[in-house]
Amino acid sequence: MLFNSLDFLIFLPIVFAGYWFLFHKDLKVQNAFVLVASYVFYGWWDWRFMGLIFISSLVDFTVGQALYKAEGSGREKYWLWLSLAVNLGLLGFFKYFNFFTESFAYAMNGIGIQVDPFTLNIILPVGISFYTFQTLSYTLDIYFGKIKPTKDPIAFFAFVSFFPQLVAGPIERASNLLPQFQKKRQFDRQLAEDGLKQILWGMFKKVVIADNCAVFVNQYFQQPDAYSASVLLLGLFYFGIQIYCDFSGYSDIAIGTGKLFGFRLSLNFNYPYFATSLADFWRKWHISLTRWLTEYVYYTIVFTKKHLGKRAIVMGIFATFMLSGIWHGAGWHFVVFGAVHTTGLIVEYLTTDIRTKMTARYGWAFKALGYLATLTVVSIGFIFFRAENMQHAMQYFGELCDSSIFQLPNEGRKLIPFCLLFLGIEYIYRNSTYTIQKLKFPIAIRWSIYYVLVLSIFYLQPDQPIDFIYFRF
Repeated sequence: MLFNSLDFLIFLPIVFAGYWFLFHKDLKVQNAFVLVASYVFYGWWDWRFMGLIFISSLVDFTVGQALYKAEGSGREKYWLWLSLAVNLGLLGFFKYFNFFTESFAYAMNGIGIQVDPFTLNIILPVGISFYTFQTLSYTLDIYFGKIKPTKDPIAFFAFVSFFPQLVAGPIERASNLLPQFQKKRQFDRQLAEDGLKQILWGMFKKVVIADNCAVFVNQYFQQPDAYSASVLLLGLFYFGIQIYCDFSGYSDIAIGTGKLFGFRLSLNFNYPYFATSLADFWRKWHISLTRWLTEYVYYTIVFTKKHLGKRAIVMGIFATFMLSGIWHGAGWHFVVFGAVHTTGLIVEYLTTDIRTKMTARYGWAFKALGYLATLTVVSIGFIFFRAENMQHAMQYFGELCDSSIFQLPNEGRKLIPFCLLFLGIEYIYRNSTYTIQKLKFPIAIRWSIYYVLVLSIFYLQPDQPIDFIYFRF
């Protein structure tokens, strides 16, 4: 079920009414209602994959209990490996099976051994990368002694499948979201109003900005050899706006919807396009994924290899962001996407002292240079992220390397003022959780802005609805 669909427009008020007016007196009944609603939400896309999320939830709930009982016995690792094997096994099969078999066949053919790739017609379950990491956080935190397992299966299953953030995040840690299912919730009007505003802003970013940019992006990426380099550069600019507004828009809708039900979900974006370094960018972009990988991959490597000094940090960066690349998709262009950011982050780390001295000496000028360098690396990475495969990425990149890049684009310019205006407004309100959270205008002007946003959503959307980009992950 898409947030920007009539189905969800009908679904949300029904669930809201049942949640607060019919099932609010008993916490377990209320959680059970959330669980049923979440499975309906997920099954609306394809009911057959409801079994996968059920299996992941059942395995990790059981493993959580077993880990706690096995504490100090030396058997904890076996239970952890069971959770990892089931969750990563399902993820690996549905998302990476064909990629690995095709890559193996290609490698064998490259050394003269003829191997035909064995592939399956596999449908990728929507959101599997998100809920797999979410449920894994539970068993990992129990294993590391950070939380104790819950004895309430309904609360746990609802935590894993909570519909606002089920299919595209934020990826919630069990220590943050699960306790919210285990305590009585009271309707908070102020929180709900804040949630409605965040939903409105997220929907505006998705439907009006991201989807209109997508029209141009799809056109230019489909036939890069038919356009000048300057037009392709403009297309890359539009894709940067599209993916940000698409994904952060989804996160705003998810977080805002959570507030309607009394839940506080994690911040997932914090104005990343104003970052002055790649490290800063990843602290602001897809924050929940970055934190997950940092906690369970980066710190694990750095602490276990701390005797290696700086090399341990380099190894941690390499593993974390190469994994981030492949997490996004099964293809070598996603591996290269991860490699672009991995290389940039390692260079940043190794030049920390030099950059600190240069910042102290040249101030804002060096920070501006850092901003441009960050934007360049991010943009190069986006080419591989958006492309269909490596050949497509290299074709687009090659067409960009032409002298026509210094000319004014001869088409597609009509969205430039709108995108720049949007970025300017984001910059002004960058200290708010989301842009329209704290508008300092008289009430009549504020409500006029809200009405304009609503009308824009209905009248400025493209003719054909466009799926959220991160549904493919």
